[in-house]
Amino acid sequence: MRVEVLKPDKIIGFIEYCKKHRNEVDDSFLYEEDLKEFTPNAESPTYIVMDQQGDIIGAASLIIDEYNRRGQRARFRIFHSEVEEPVIYKELLQGLLKHTEGLRKIYIFIPLNNQRLMSVMKQLDFSVERYAFLLIREDSDVLEWNMPQDYRIKSFRSGVDEKIWSEVRNTGFAKLKGNETPVTPEMVAKMAEGNDYLEGGMKILYHLETPVGIVRGADDEYEGAPIMNIGPLAIIPEYQGLGLGRLLLRASLQFAKEKNYKKTILSVNGENERAQALYIKEGFKQVEGVACFEYILQS
Repeated sequence: MRVEVLKPDKIIGFIEYCKKHRNEVDDSFLYEEDLKEFTPNAESPTYIVMDQQGDIIGAASLIIDEYNRRGQRARFRIFHSEVEEPVIYKELLQGLLKHTEGLRKIYIFIPLNNQRLMSVMKQLDFSVERYAFLLIREDSDVLEWNMPQDYRIKSFRSGVDEKIWSEVRNTGFAKLKGNETPVTPEMVAKMAEGNDYLEGGMKILYHLETPVGIVRGADDEYEGAPIMNIGPLAIIPEYQGLGLGRLLLRASLQFAKEKNYKKTILSVNGENERAQALYIKEGFKQVEGVACFEYILQS
């Protein structure tokens, strides 16, 4: 077995490896649209493990895009080996660490049912930063909701509302673990151009003329069936605790019903107990959990 940098002639093999094993790892960046134009470069350093026959039996790849670099961090696209030996993971990690100059940490999400990989991460000196949970709502009925006086919800307007959206999101998530890095209007514009974009699914809540909250409903799939993904949902601090999160959630659920989605899905940080309680009261049930492991880089 040998660990080497992913070269152009092995890209197809790497992509097939990712597809083969994505159900065993966090697959957030292993969808078809993520992989079809994948190229190893400065933003995506990638290493593979080869057996004696030249077949790929392990892979590790980081995402060091503009957003992650501003947060001085990098996220794993995949970190997996078919050979259950910690030394293989260690060699893959050592290769990737050559590409982390200027970063504070690298991190990875691991499904809670993957005890083997979590054990390996601890042996590699990774530690748990936080937990996150995936919740699904199967009921298409929406509880009644009334708009308070002086409040209104408006659909996001491409080319107009990018700055408003980013400011509300950044203010609302400023202290939420894993979301502290601000998004830019340019990132919001790309969000509105993505394949998962639903016209009318991005909504902004106003109090008089002040934008105070946002929510997004996007096209997704879960276990091979279509589903609407809700998130981000953010309320600026001065307006939290007023029931406005519930208002935006129900507005998004109503939108999902109008678009004929039978199910909705969202994720929530483990420490965000208020949000978890809200979602469960609104009919969501936890279906999966992940641990976010971080590796603090030496300064």
